[in-house]
Amino acid sequence: MALSHAILAALNDRACSGYDLAKRFDGSVGFFWNATHQQIYRELTKLEEQSQIEAQLIEQEHRPDKKIYTLTEEGEELLRSWIETPSTVSPIKDDLLVKIFAGTIVSPQTIVAELKHHRIQHLESLHTYQAIADRFFPDRSQFSDVGRYQYITLRQGIRIETEWLAWCEEAIELLES
Repeated sequence: MALSHAILAALNDRACSGYDLAKRFDGSVGFFWNATHQQIYRELTKLEEQSQIEAQLIEQEHRPDKKIYTLTEEGEELLRSWIETPSTVSPIKDDLLVKIFAGTIVSPQTIVAELKHHRIQHLESLHTYQAIADRFFPDRSQFSDVGRYQYITLRQGIRIETEWLAWCEEAIELLES
């Protein structure tokens, strides 16, 4: 997957400015596809040059003009084609796992401290995801078409964080015994 696909997916939901897209990215797609605001702006320029998106210039008084980006038919077709193409499982790239793999060269307490540090981060992520679920999906018996897919994605994030927490506890217990 490329950043372009993540941007097209975000714009598929609704048109927005680059600034608003970057902010929305932080609170949605950004949970599973990391990109800086600078990378997003560069990619928006490329997508516009490739006619995957188009921009409407909005003049503003006392503020810089802004562009509102929308998906073009070509962009929607590219997104559709990408979605229809089977994906492969992404390889795991995780610093913590490499540290633990080579953990015998430090004290077990060093690895336990790192695990506890990660446990806190995963707990914070889990609380964030649960708050999103409670705020945007209070009635889980009824979903809009868009909401159903967003909720499925959110549930995977919740499951991943829950499993990370369980694994951290198990690893800490093994290293402290």
